[in-house]
Amino acid sequence: MHVLVAYASRHGATQGIAERIAVALRGAGLDVEVRRASSVKNLAEYDAFVIGSAAYMFHWLKDGLQLVRRNRAILAGKPVWLFSSGPLGTEAIDAKGRDQKVAAMPKEIAELNEAIKIRDHRVFFGAYERDRKPIGIAERFVALMPAARESLPEGDFRDWPEIDAWAAWIARDLELAVRESASANAS
Repeated sequence: MHVLVAYASRHGATQGIAERIAVALRGAGLDVEVRRASSVKNLAEYDAFVIGSAAYMFHWLKDGLQLVRRNRAILAGKPVWLFSSGPLGTEAIDAKGRDQKVAAMPKEIAELNEAIKIRDHRVFFGAYERDRKPIGIAERFVALMPAARESLPEGDFRDWPEIDAWAAWIARDLELAVRESASANAS
């Protein structure tokens, strides 16, 4: 089974998650390619997909969103998992009592699920370095406001055991799909 793990990342945290997922899938015996979403041109050669994007201001990055939207027909007929990277910190519940991962859900996920019937979507905590060069209007705005910038927790908050467990679950799901396909073809 040939699997594409594609990602849209600004500063590398989402890329790191994609690469970690690919390592786990390869460890399960799958043939996996990891590619930046903007570099993916032809999805026909793949059997399954894991696609992720950093989320800013409750939205996926343009490259990740365009990859899914322009390939709806192909993706709708194959197993697809999506992930988002974004919330910062280590607390699952924010100061307002909300689940941070639920509160950070990108607005496009419902639309994408409707269009391609994803197997699952996960939100993972991201990473933030105050001294990195701002990219995009939201980051530039925060950079101009020192109090806002200082209020963001700095560090790498990616939960690697959670990411590894999700990747292992995807690998098991794909293994089951391969067995079901082989059984159906043998009949």
